[in-house]
Amino acid sequence: MEFVTWTTLATCAGALTMVLVITQLIKGIGFLKKVPTQLLSYILALLVLYPAYLFTGQLNATNAVLILFNGVIVALAANGGFAALKRSFPNLFK
Repeated sequence: MEFVTWTTLATCAGALTMVLVITQLIKGIGFLKKVPTQLLSYILALLVLYPAYLFTGQLNATNAVLILFNGVIVALAANGGFAALKRSFPNLFK
């Protein structure tokens, strides 16, 4: 059983899950505290999507440009997803 593969990370759901988890793990560390969470999520989305497309043989000029836009979708979903969890379970995220 594999938890994460490059193929999984090249999907919206895979990239979203990884970005959400990594953002929440690192956003309060050192100098990253000063980086806006939305920007951090976008950078992480790019850092997940570009290698995922590269290692699955899908990275070409067209997809390289599309990743810039898909990164926005992943980052916004990651931030909105965590905000929704915080609203739904306020005692869990104090």
